[in-house]
Amino acid sequence: MRLPNSYGSISKLPGKRRRPYRIQVTTGWELDPDSDTLKQKRKTIGYTATKSEALNILSDYHNNPYDIDASKATFKDVYEAWSSAKYPTISRSNVHGYISAYKSCEKIYPIVFKELRLADLQDVVDSCGKNYPMLQKLKHLFGQMYSYAMKNDICGKDYAKYVDISKYKNQNPNKRDRDKFSYEEILSLWQKRDDPNCQIVLMLIYNGCRVSEFLNLKKENVHLDEQYFDVINSKTSNGVRKVPIADIVLPFYEQWMSSSNCEYLIHDIRGCHFTYSNFYGRYYGPSMEELGISRTPHCTRHTCASLLAEARVDDTVIKKIVGHHNAMSLTESVYTHLDTETLLDGINAIHPIIEKRCSQLIENIS
Repeated sequence: MRLPNSYGSISKLPGKRRRPYRIQVTTGWELDPDSDTLKQKRKTIGYTATKSEALNILSDYHNNPYDIDASKATFKDVYEAWSSAKYPTISRSNVHGYISAYKSCEKIYPIVFKELRLADLQDVVDSCGKNYPMLQKLKHLFGQMYSYAMKNDICGKDYAKYVDISKYKNQNPNKRDRDKFSYEEILSLWQKRDDPNCQIVLMLIYNGCRVSEFLNLKKENVHLDEQYFDVINSKTSNGVRKVPIADIVLPFYEQWMSSSNCEYLIHDIRGCHFTYSNFYGRYYGPSMEELGISRTPHCTRHTCASLLAEARVDDTVIKKIVGHHNAMSLTESVYTHLDTETLLDGINAIHPIIEKRCSQLIENIS
């Protein structure tokens, strides 16, 4: 008989043993940073002489999932029990979100769950430095865990519903600087232009794409001769567009097109498609730290839009290049059809601005 997913496992150990049947249960999930896959964390809860005895023990465990006294169950214990049941039923992206939210709770891992109070949860929110969407995920995690804990008689009151994140709706606690890259920082990137990671950042600065749009760009949608690429999947309808390739970064695109057999333009050192978390954690972050740059990848998009405005590029052209939907008027969105040359002229206008500013920086340094 096949057991349900994440229900547990029973295996017969080799050799002559009095109790050869080992019972294991899933206590949680963890992300393998090398393969970017979820792996189960297991623990052994007993050994039996027969398989039927093992099934009974497994059944008893799931009727009362805590093999410790509920009065001693910590925040970490409840998370592991809840996640072992929840994660197999939800999407991969949701799992990533919950794992990220849980990492922000480290200070309350060892606290006995039923002794937690609103002040403890609120302190996590106020001190974690996460943006509003992540705070929403964090509050939802609290709610899910309290629901699970109350069903299992671990606590008697749900404090999660009183956690306040509304004051961070229009601002982030300990907000990181999300302004555009400075000219000094752009100069540093150009000085390291042979580094593939710096090339990616420069390409983003000179195209204004959302990072996800660029990482998901397939080679079949890149047109080097005409100097543009098609964004065919975007979070908005206006995000589906033609994006010009600036003259100055065209060699980067040519190199990436021929650098591997990967169907995607941008790929990791193994020639595999980038996930955002892998790109950010193992490539972008370390490269920017080495250069002393504290910017998020999304800052490249702000930078492109700002440079286009500084170069006095027409507003409609700017909106078409970066795919801004909220700022697009009905006339601009529906009736304005700009050819590729117009878009290319627009994106090419930003490099003279950068050259001028960077040359002034070099003169000041010398």
